[in-house]
Amino acid sequence: MRILAFSDLHLARARAADLVAASVDADLVIGAGDFCNMREGLDRAMQLLSGMAAPMVLVPGNAESADELRAVALPEMTVLHGAGVEVDGLRLFGLGYGVPVTPFGGWSCDLSEALAGQMLDECKAADILITHSPPKGLGDLTSGGLSVGSTAIRAAIERVQPQLALCGHIHDSWGQRGMIGDSDVVNLGPTVNWFEIDH
Repeated sequence: MRILAFSDLHLARARAADLVAASVDADLVIGAGDFCNMREGLDRAMQLLSGMAAPMVLVPGNAESADELRAVALPEMTVLHGAGVEVDGLRLFGLGYGVPVTPFGGWSCDLSEALAGQMLDECKAADILITHSPPKGLGDLTSGGLSVGSTAIRAAIERVQPQLALCGHIHDSWGQRGMIGDSDVVNLGPTVNWFEIDH
């Protein structure tokens, strides 16, 4: 299966156009959160992505809530937040929001490590784990060198060992990639990222 994945679109029209154009070659498109900005413009973000040529699986970022995303999701979009779905035999599990709680204040949709851990406990097996936040220690460095990833997400990757663990959230680490056990972990960013999964 050929998968196109991205995160942190933040209403970037040119980025969305690149992703839509690339989607003609995709079997599945994954969006790892932050489609809009500070809870504003989510409907516009969905319109920017409305030309996607493949089904989409999305998780909410910290810039939109799960309910807000479900309310505007287009028919070909599946929203995951503490839940899984199977697509052509491929098992996906998604968890959105900022983990741990961000310093951004009231508009940001965040989870504590404890609550994120409880929600991730629902994931018994997955080929792809999609989270908005990165795991602690990989793809999680800010421009100031702080490691701000999630210990709960890292523990879930270590336990489940998905083929792919896809995230975003920390803009300074877009494009960072590494392994946790046998899992390929990627902080995506809003560019065209391709993955091939055999299952």
